[in-house]
Amino acid sequence: MLVLTRKWGESITIGDDIRITIIAVKGTKVKLGIEAPVEVIVHRAEIYTRICDENRQASVTGTVNAPALRTLWQQHARRP
Repeated sequence: MLVLTRKWGESITIGDDIRITIIAVKGTKVKLGIEAPVEVIVHRAEIYTRICDENRQASVTGTVNAPALRTLWQQHARRP
């Protein structure tokens, strides 16, 4: 892990196109500004962990209730 010290208004750059700037410091909290291309997904760590957990749960295979799935499909197909 690289550890850097930055003051308010200072930045770090990651690669050619990601910049993280210290926007504010208040007590023990630091507000960061992140500039990155739109194709770079940026999440807080706890949100990213939750997304990964939910994706993992969704990928677990199980049995399919075919009649219930057919009913849902038919209801969806009737919508204008």
